Amino acid sequence: MSTVKIVGSDIPNMPWQERPAGNTEPLWRYDANPVIPRNLIPCANSIFNSAVVPFEGKFAGVFRVDDRARNMRIHAGFSDDALKWNIDHEPIQFQCDDPEIGTFVYGYDPRVAWIEDRYYVTWCNGYHGPTIGVAFTYDFKTFHQLENAFLPFNRNGVMFPRKINDKYVMLSRPSDNGHTPFGDIFLSESPDMIHWGKHRHVMATAGGWQSTKIGAGPIPVETSEGWLMIYHGVLTSCNGFVYSMGAALLDLDEPWKVLYRTEPYLLSPQTQYECVGDVPNVAFPCAALTDAASGRIAVYYGGADTVTAVAFGRVDGIIDFVKDNSL
Repeated sequence: MSTVKIVGSDIPNMPWQERPAGNTEPLWRYDANPVIPRNLIPCANSIFNSAVVPFEGKFAGVFRVDDRARNMRIHAGFSDDALKWNIDHEPIQFQCDDPEIGTFVYGYDPRVAWIEDRYYVTWCNGYHGPTIGVAFTYDFKTFHQLENAFLPFNRNGVMFPRKINDKYVMLSRPSDNGHTPFGDIFLSESPDMIHWGKHRHVMATAGGWQSTKIGAGPIPVETSEGWLMIYHGVLTSCNGFVYSMGAALLDLDEPWKVLYRTEPYLLSPQTQYECVGDVPNVAFPCAALTDAASGRIAVYYGGADTVTAVAFGRVDGIIDFVKDNSL
């Protein structure tokens, strides 16, 4: 049993694999990775950077699918075990009252958060450049699109799973119109999921694996030690960007305040499916399933911008790693 109290749901049927013998890492890879191949559905060139959640005793998700014309789209899907997925062959058709916002250009890197009575989906949405699209769904069949959260340019919009001080709260990474060679994590608040403000700086880049840019990953996990935020960091190597993942603990009431933050990475691209693909050397976390009762966590991440993989860990072990190896 975990020594850290986790605020959240019990997910006794979440996927799990015990730590391999001799492994001492805070996260360990599923030995049947990738769990979603690039060509699972006929239209797909690649399926990666996707979000999964518990749903009606099973699992549902929103998946980044780059099609064979290399359009960036997001699709819904369902699974009995969160490992074998049935992904809709057609992209999500959002219902939107305003065609100015609802005209779809591109969408990628979704996150999904259960808040109060519905699932909120955020993604990088094309509106005169990349910004944060917002929608909600009750059933992963009908999706209602709201106003974009921010002006372009922005990426990595990640909701907290509950209101904080009676406000919805989102992490994001302001950027530019291309493959941004910079980026810090910021936090914004909203009373209604429409109007966003009170912007606060959370974290800047640091050395090594997180020296070029950083961005929030899965929905933060509420614990007795603070909000556990898994994030990606980027190093600019002589051969391009390298995406790894780390973690931080944020204050529960003032989550723009960082309590601890990893100096070493949790996981970096080292396997073939992380190093070889459309964009080599990428391990990009977008979702996590956490069982509050056992403290188990399964982190879903994109490998080489091509496939979806999963790594396992324990929340208390990750928190200990963060504290013991903090900047």
